[in-house]
Amino acid sequence: MTTAKADEYISSFKLKLPTPELERALNIKDALEHKSWLKTILLLLVLTGTSMVIGDGILTPAISVMSAVSGLQGEIKGFGTGALVITSIVILIALFSIQRFGTSKVGVTFAPALSLWFFSLGSIGLYNLITYDITVVRAFNPAYIYLFFRKNSSRAWSALGGCVLCITGAEAMFADLGHFSVQSIQIAFTGVVFPCLLLAYMGQAAYLSRHPDSANRIFYNSVPESLFWPVFVLATIAAIIASQAMISASFSCIKQSMALGCFPRLKIVHTSRKLMGQIYIPVINWFLMIMCILVVAAFRSTTDIANAYGIAEVGVMIVSTSLVTLVMLLIWQTNLFLALCFPLVFGTVELIYLSAVLSKIMEGGWLPLVFATFFLCIMYTWNYGSVLKYQSEVREKISMDFMLELGSTLGTVRVPGVGLLYNELVQGIPSVFGRFLLELPAIHSTIVFICIKYVPVPVVPQDERFLFRRVCPKDYHMFRCVARYGYKDVRKDDHNAFEQLLVESLEKFLRKEAQEFALESSLQEPEFDRISMMSRESGPQDGDGIGELRIPLMHDQRLEEEETLSSQESVPALPASVMSVDEDPSLEYELSDLKEATDSGFTYLIGHGDVRAKKSSWFIKKLVINYFYGFLRRNCRGGAATMRVPHTNIVQVGMTYMV
Repeated sequence: MTTAKADEYISSFKLKLPTPELERALNIKDALEHKSWLKTILLLLVLTGTSMVIGDGILTPAISVMSAVSGLQGEIKGFGTGALVITSIVILIALFSIQRFGTSKVGVTFAPALSLWFFSLGSIGLYNLITYDITVVRAFNPAYIYLFFRKNSSRAWSALGGCVLCITGAEAMFADLGHFSVQSIQIAFTGVVFPCLLLAYMGQAAYLSRHPDSANRIFYNSVPESLFWPVFVLATIAAIIASQAMISASFSCIKQSMALGCFPRLKIVHTSRKLMGQIYIPVINWFLMIMCILVVAAFRSTTDIANAYGIAEVGVMIVSTSLVTLVMLLIWQTNLFLALCFPLVFGTVELIYLSAVLSKIMEGGWLPLVFATFFLCIMYTWNYGSVLKYQSEVREKISMDFMLELGSTLGTVRVPGVGLLYNELVQGIPSVFGRFLLELPAIHSTIVFICIKYVPVPVVPQDERFLFRRVCPKDYHMFRCVARYGYKDVRKDDHNAFEQLLVESLEKFLRKEAQEFALESSLQEPEFDRISMMSRESGPQDGDGIGELRIPLMHDQRLEEEETLSSQESVPALPASVMSVDEDPSLEYELSDLKEATDSGFTYLIGHGDVRAKKSSWFIKKLVINYFYGFLRRNCRGGAATMRVPHTNIVQVGMTYMV
């Protein structure tokens, strides 16, 4: 058994499991972690649901706006299909143009209109219910479901596709949790949305009992004539609001996918200083707008779009039910019977709806499948290529033995200056550093490996920006630095300030390290010797030496950073007999060397890692890695733009990994 496997089993060792639910959860976790085919199935399931939600960001604005504007066709003479399409496109352009202002500003603008919209829905529905036929409340009797299917058979089954459109929108609520709190969504849906919609549908049913020929335009026909224009304006605004919610949900899904390495890097604009989830992605916004315009111009009616919309909605529901069941078993550790009842009840209903909407594939239902397939291919290709690239970087890290063989000169000439090497690894020496040693005639006297990390807090204070750790022995003058940024931190082009702050933080680290070394040297008790040894042994491996300056963030959130930089043990005050840190000759020498390097200037070392499939690889792998993934990497947000390094004093080296 390998060391990694042994450590893995030891870490999960247990004397006695407290509950059968916990044992079942651990077994599921173990199966998901050790069976690659289960990982692939789970990944594809999640990416499929995410792709369908993003596809809804195209279909929802199209069908919502067109449905609202279609009311003019029966009210204004000569308002035909062409006018409907043009008006809808104009509204869609305006809708996507205001997305850059953010959810908060748009939400404040729309909230009064949305409240008035639901109030009018409930009021008009109640009016129609009392005026035309209050006996439709008998529809709450489940026996009418049986009677409806017995009388209409196949037509009743096909009508379920229309019923799907009455229950859509639930998936947007969960995707919008980053934009609105859980409690606000629960209160709004339970106390306002659901009862008002129920009254509206009951009122329309009562109106149809007296006017059966009004089915094609039931909503606007059931509105009293004197209220048509106010309701039309509210309906248009409500359609814009519903579309905006779905667009925001698409932004959230893509941002989370990017964080998990399942979507190419894009520019993200955070529109709120209080809520991290309120974001705006310009590229996705304009892409969705173009797709919406094409859908409206191509279909030119809400009927075919509705067929497409139904398939997308049911698909998202089925994926959600499957994943929630897994969460119930793995995270919530729900009783097995209750956990199985959930997919049995909801999954059965959703599969029945799915069987009904699939009959509409040739009537526009193919559209969401095309959108979902497009986004699924992008996300899976990016994840597949990124995993192979990261595995290659980890596998080809430079070993500590090799660095020690090179000596402190690194096998070349060390010249005064600070070299900042940006990379994604948080442990070990990246292989691209070896390429710099081969390509450059000399290397800088001080080398800092910088890894940029974004943490889930708005702003990271300047004195908490950098985390340092020494790499190799002291005479190598090599350090690792993790630069932390909050999601609202503005990384300006003032590189002088960045460099000055970096040097100041490095000086603090060196003084802290010297202080701890002096303390270790002064402690004679066995207990203190044991603590010092534990501190050294618990430090990072793969060439990272001891000594780290970590100033914890002064926020409530506990940051679970990938680098897991361990804090040093707290130590008592230095004995009076210990030599002052400022009098340490090795510290003075290192500080003077750092000052000389700083005065000589900074050079930004950027490594471009690329992956190519081996010649012996299958044709499909070559196609995916060399062409599809390569195309995405060339066109996504580049590393220099993401890290915002200056355009001057840059040295770039390319490196290709064969996978």
